Amino acid sequence: MNAADLTLFVNVADAGSFNKAAQYASLSTPALSKRISKLEQDLGVQLIHRTTRRLSLTEAGENLYVHAKNIEGQVSDAVASVSAFSQGLSGSIKISVPTISGELLLAEAIAEFCQQYPNITVDMRLENDFVDLVAEGLDLAIRTGKLEDSSLIAKPLIQSNWVVCCSPSYLEKHGDVSSLDALKSHNCLAYTYQAQGSFDWRFTKNGIEESVRISGSFATNNAQALRKAALAGFGIVYVPRCCVYEDLQQDKLVVILPEYQPRQLGVYAIYPFTKYLPEKLRLLIEHIKQAYLNKKEYF
Repeated sequence: MNAADLTLFVNVADAGSFNKAAQYASLSTPALSKRISKLEQDLGVQLIHRTTRRLSLTEAGENLYVHAKNIEGQVSDAVASVSAFSQGLSGSIKISVPTISGELLLAEAIAEFCQQYPNITVDMRLENDFVDLVAEGLDLAIRTGKLEDSSLIAKPLIQSNWVVCCSPSYLEKHGDVSSLDALKSHNCLAYTYQAQGSFDWRFTKNGIEESVRISGSFATNNAQALRKAALAGFGIVYVPRCCVYEDLQQDKLVVILPEYQPRQLGVYAIYPFTKYLPEKLRLLIEHIKQAYLNKKEYF
């Protein structure tokens, strides 16, 4: 008995047919059947009930399948762990990144990575939704916020600080904001791309959390649209600092209520669970992390 025979057994169980499993394994059906019979003989138990119409696993077969499936995954992980050494860094990577980070730094950083490793191609999608990595065939995603799916791995990249700001012209027209309650009488533009808190702005002061219910004439799920509305003097926005960092440096926008600490969210590299991360993916994550750190003042 060897691992290859266990893999063939798993293939038969998954396919529900010797013919289909044989095609998948590039074997003849009689050869595959002989290998499974030999496995049963070595173990001293029947694993599969065979009929002319269908096959099913015996109780012993069901038990072996659970363990053999795990072994098959370990073999795949083991092969992946050394593939970079035997094949060199090559292949493709499909990645999903947030629109703000994608435009700010990731497009350039990933293009630089591809130049550094010319045998690797990267397909980058800019989107903010928490997509299903496995269903979408994605190798990696960069996301901000809490990870809900326990079957995924999240590597922290940087902490994203938010900011409340508006244009100087808005303050000239509507007056300064001296307290959280004062926000209720101002035109606060809501960022609706959030699971919660779009209209409840949360802050921390002296270790105490506070919130205020805001309202305004405009709401959107796009941070750049909020930025442009704020620059035009239409209202106050609560957005990731990286989105408006350069505007703040150039005094096109000003921070209000600086004595309050706005929200902070982690930025993570997220990928499906595996014991051995492929080398090309590990290198890309490290490259992306460095790109964030190179612009840490933005965050």
